[in-house]
Amino acid sequence: MEATDDVKEAAVSEYEKAMRPEDLTRLFVERSNAGDAEGVAALYEEDAVMAYPPGQLTVGREAIRELWAKVLAHRPQFTPEPPLPTLAADGIALTATPPKDGAGARAQVVRQQPDGSWLRLLDQPEFQRPGGEA
Repeated sequence: MEATDDVKEAAVSEYEKAMRPEDLTRLFVERSNAGDAEGVAALYEEDAVMAYPPGQLTVGREAIRELWAKVLAHRPQFTPEPPLPTLAADGIALTATPPKDGAGARAQVVRQQPDGSWLRLLDQPEFQRPGGEA
């Protein structure tokens, strides 16, 4: 591991950890509303994949941080959405929330880390209904 990797890992470890898969959504909302792209990126594994912007993939924690820095520069406000039941087995979990407007869904595959915390591995922030409708 290079010195820059050590610095990045130290920055990630300064944040509150998600000790349950469901904590990730709450932490995402808190950090996004604070404009903290670094904190949002800390919710993802180093090689995570995010299906955003629509029709594209953003791969890796650093690319996810850069994406969220651009998005959060516009100061969007997020509201917590009640989660659907989590499906978990053997250190992997599927979490999902339905948007308040009822259009589509959001889903994440998360993985338990050696310290017991959870990070996002795959993130599908917006699903479209068949036929392209939201």
